[in-house]
Amino acid sequence: MAASETVLLRLPLGSLSPSSHLSSSFLTSTPLLSFKPSSTRKRIGLRCTNSMARGNTFHSPDRVFKAKKLHSTRCKCQRNDVEENIRSSSLLPSDGLKSDLDEMPLPVNGSLSSNGNVQSNSIEDEAWDLLRQSIVYYCGSPIGTIAANDPNSTSVLNYDQVFIRDFIPSGIAFLLKGEYDIVRNFILYTLQLQSWEKTMDCHSPGQGLMPASFKVKTVPLDGDDSMTEEVLDPDFGEAAIGRVAPVDSGLWWIILLRAYGKCTGDVSVQERVDVQTGIKMILKLCLADGFDMFPTLLVTDGSCMIDRRMGIHGHPLEIQALFYSALVCAREMLTPEDGSADLIRALNNRLVALSFHIREYYWLDMKKINEIYRYQTEEYSYDAVNKFNIYPDQIPSWLVDFMPNRGGYLIGNLQPAHMDFRFFSLGNLWSIVSSLATNDQSHAILDFVEAKWAELVADMPFKICYPAMEGEEWRIITGSDPKNTPWSYHNGGSWPTLLWQLTVASIKMGRPEIAEKAVELAERRIAIDKWPEYYDTKRARFIGKQARLYQTWSIAGYLVAKLLLANPSAAKFLTSEEDSDLRNAFSCMISANPRRTRGRKKTQQPFIV
Repeated sequence: MAASETVLLRLPLGSLSPSSHLSSSFLTSTPLLSFKPSSTRKRIGLRCTNSMARGNTFHSPDRVFKAKKLHSTRCKCQRNDVEENIRSSSLLPSDGLKSDLDEMPLPVNGSLSSNGNVQSNSIEDEAWDLLRQSIVYYCGSPIGTIAANDPNSTSVLNYDQVFIRDFIPSGIAFLLKGEYDIVRNFILYTLQLQSWEKTMDCHSPGQGLMPASFKVKTVPLDGDDSMTEEVLDPDFGEAAIGRVAPVDSGLWWIILLRAYGKCTGDVSVQERVDVQTGIKMILKLCLADGFDMFPTLLVTDGSCMIDRRMGIHGHPLEIQALFYSALVCAREMLTPEDGSADLIRALNNRLVALSFHIREYYWLDMKKINEIYRYQTEEYSYDAVNKFNIYPDQIPSWLVDFMPNRGGYLIGNLQPAHMDFRFFSLGNLWSIVSSLATNDQSHAILDFVEAKWAELVADMPFKICYPAMEGEEWRIITGSDPKNTPWSYHNGGSWPTLLWQLTVASIKMGRPEIAEKAVELAERRIAIDKWPEYYDTKRARFIGKQARLYQTWSIAGYLVAKLLLANPSAAKFLTSEEDSDLRNAFSCMISANPRRTRGRKKTQQPFIV
């Protein structure tokens, strides 16, 4: 096909997978999509012109979009800067769908009082207005929220894009409000992007990779410069700082997909053939065999929320917690069929091995520190106690006095002869949410948070990690990164978006007062400070030196925390409970002889996706 040729296809959202089926109910409301190969970027560009055929207006009450053959008009993508709020009535699930949130009184722009009445809250009103102003439209339909909407910023960079991880709290906020269409559109359109060709310097990553972000662009229509069309332009890491692929994007996508089904009661989305194929592609990428002896995912630095060089390469806790959570969610959603049996078996085996590995080797409390302090090294044995050859001198001086007598946490990373003793908030909180941590460990993590409130929360929740790297350590590990200076950004900065993960974890463990205290603290200044991306200094007293204002996931994180605290039972569609099969398998691993039987391995049948 020549580079200038354009092939027009009429496809439903998310139907680019080769095995997908067209839904007759969806054909009448589907835009006309055209795909044009790009000779410079070596990947497909998604173009959209909406057709008037069959009466299609694609959810746009005030605009009519026509197909090329019917004289296309400009299809605008804009932030919702005008007062056009999404109407809840048009975003409710179809009749007959039973939602897990049915019968739950959801507050509207406020918190519930003791008698069930809604009390006006100016901070929440402002937050909802700002969140809706950040909505991005694609051919008239809401498709996501931009990363930041700071009207005074002169340098946009990529903050005007829709990031997969950044949209998660926004999507959850809309789900809790009963506004489902934007989440559904986001899930299905990002699924389309998964199947695109991704190339950097003649190398292509695995097919299951999800983009870090995407942007809606308006470009001249082929063959007619007087008309325009919209293009979805994704970034899989080729344009990112450091050129790092986003490992967490696909994991978050699976988690949000499961949350959508749980919240709306609409499982038709996750049962679609193209969606099932998308889930399997992500699992295939994550479960692929490699050289690693550990069940944890091996990733490079900067492949998750901490997307700059911070010494987390290897097996960072954040990725492992999201990996475990995605596996649990995928197991719930995969439809039983002959082709999935081997995949589900591999998934279950990985869940058992991963949970054992994290709970056994990542856990740290005062007892464990003392055990490491007395480790023998250079143990060449199948029954070695110090399996990873950790040297006791690695125990940092700050840790001995920092660790409380009561409580503990999961360390940030584990590799041969290396333990990262830093506390990483997202990994620990999501380990609670997903049940990667045991019940006792989950309570101990919250005990640790309460005991170290002055360090982890201080004047603004929540430290992304603790402590910060300083001096020579900072220079060597970050490469003297001017953005990750001590107690700033990812290096010990405080991120308000982490409020929602703290809230879900606290509610799950029956301790919502922890989240309530943090939210109350944030409310004192977050709106006055114009919703910053992050805060600097040990006590989070300064707005981050390079922090964007009106950061969308700071806004959404606060709203999700408020909505969940008003309706704690709504948190159940985000949490996972360890089932009896996994618990029994884990108990067997604990009681079994640590030395595995050696010998020729039986040939296993590969699973095919």
